[in-house]
Amino acid sequence: MAAAFLPATSLRLTPYSTLRFLSFFSISNPSYSLFRPLRRRVLPPFDAFPANSRRRCFCTAVSESLGSGEGKKVDNYEKRFGSKVGEFRKKLKIAEVKGGADEGLGRVGQSLNIMGWVRTLRSQSSVTFIEINDGSCLSNLQCVMNSDAEGYDQVESGSILTGASVSVQGTIVASQGTKQKVELKVEKIIVVGKCDSSYPIQKKRVSREFLRTKAHLRPRTNTFGAVARVRNTLAYATHKFFQESGFVWVASPIITASDCEGAGEQFCVTTLIPSSHENTDTSIDAIPKTKGGLIDWSQDFFGKPAFLTVSGQLNGETYATALADVYTFGPTFRAENSNTSRHLAEFWMIEPELAFADLDDDMACATAYLQYVVKYVLENCKEDMEFFDTWIEKGIIRRLSDVAEKEFLQLGYTDAIEILLKAKRKFDFPVKWGLDLQSEHERYITEEAFGGRPVIIRDYPKEIKAFYMRENDDGKTVAAMDMLVPRIGELIGGSQREERLEVLEARLDELKLNKESYWWYLDLRRYGSVPHAGFGLGFERLVQFVTGIDNIRDVIPFPRTPASAEF
Repeated sequence: MAAAFLPATSLRLTPYSTLRFLSFFSISNPSYSLFRPLRRRVLPPFDAFPANSRRRCFCTAVSESLGSGEGKKVDNYEKRFGSKVGEFRKKLKIAEVKGGADEGLGRVGQSLNIMGWVRTLRSQSSVTFIEINDGSCLSNLQCVMNSDAEGYDQVESGSILTGASVSVQGTIVASQGTKQKVELKVEKIIVVGKCDSSYPIQKKRVSREFLRTKAHLRPRTNTFGAVARVRNTLAYATHKFFQESGFVWVASPIITASDCEGAGEQFCVTTLIPSSHENTDTSIDAIPKTKGGLIDWSQDFFGKPAFLTVSGQLNGETYATALADVYTFGPTFRAENSNTSRHLAEFWMIEPELAFADLDDDMACATAYLQYVVKYVLENCKEDMEFFDTWIEKGIIRRLSDVAEKEFLQLGYTDAIEILLKAKRKFDFPVKWGLDLQSEHERYITEEAFGGRPVIIRDYPKEIKAFYMRENDDGKTVAAMDMLVPRIGELIGGSQREERLEVLEARLDELKLNKESYWWYLDLRRYGSVPHAGFGLGFERLVQFVTGIDNIRDVIPFPRTPASAEF
């Protein structure tokens, strides 16, 4: 009978389980030592062993290959190749060093390592003063460097210029100057990244118009660094307010097939035209058309026209009818060909929706929100706010404190028109019942008529408002509101939503809007409809209001406006 051999690979044995498998051959037949050279041709047939031995050999080999044997293989890899991920450690920031009531005096004697960018460098005899900023706060950390410090040769060679990134090690000491309480006595400096002499952000002041052409570098300036920090704090306070108030954050879609505002100023999203830079010269004839010569949207990516959203409100309402109180906070887009200081093509919106709520609840929520975030910024961005009060808008801290502390007033649209008609000044835009209020009208009401107090105007004519707003009993107005604040005018716009199916359908017909596009929105009125309300707040306008920056293009990192989509 020919000799048989059972290869270890046919059982997928590991080296360890193969060893165990071979050991059973030794146990079953002592004449075959495990440590003797094995030759395929001298092994006896597998069926020559007793049945119980055969079963033990096979079962043990399979269990080793599927069980602990594989585990030992993994352990071996961990020891040979693996290493643990290091612990995350927060960097020490200048804001922490100089923060607190003692402005850093409590850290005197501590050895620190600070990384940041050089703002200024000046030398006096054998002492060099380098001011470093890491973006964590407005103020710089002054570093005092003697010629015996390690890396001083880089100062002498001119390698350290304004804009260079550096890592500095030293000891905190009490400052002999009057501009700061502490400074860093440098023991070692390392140039992380050199800066070319063409660096456009120098100590001299430059216009904001110029800095818009350098949007990738402008956050290194005092003004734009402060704006970025305040913007961050406002975003954090927004989430904090709504989360503490029991709201659920909802991610609304950026691509939509409906027009929330009904104005038609939307960016189209399509794959019918070339989407790569290499094919932008494709002929317009390549766009598929119907027999009637119109664009054949059925061949587009979504099978119908799609757009960038102008609002997350309609989607927010769907979740409000399930989770009660929700909010969205994300980017929105409007293709309005406007080059004013108040408009952007891309901007962020905060849009809460409250179920089982009416217009009064909506106004109360908007008021509480605004007062909360304003107060939060005043308490947590004191240095930046003092900068804005000194260099951007005198008295802004006092103005914001009034907003945070004073009661808001409300009045009807009809009363607002009466106030404007009695105003002893000439407006550029006409004042008439049935016309929308312009910025000059809104600012007159809040700044002059009511002495700088925030005012909410409610119950607007339905002809100038969106289709989803609830019609009032008079049949002429809707339950809408606009919050007006000094310097900005309208900051928040909201309404009670129309929860009655038949009234909403009639309104869509009246405005000649396609009800099929809103079938899911109408379903919310068919299945457990409830009174609900909400508002929208343009986040960039809020940042303008809090910082005093007059141009909206300077409160968003990379502004998108007509004929401008740089960076």
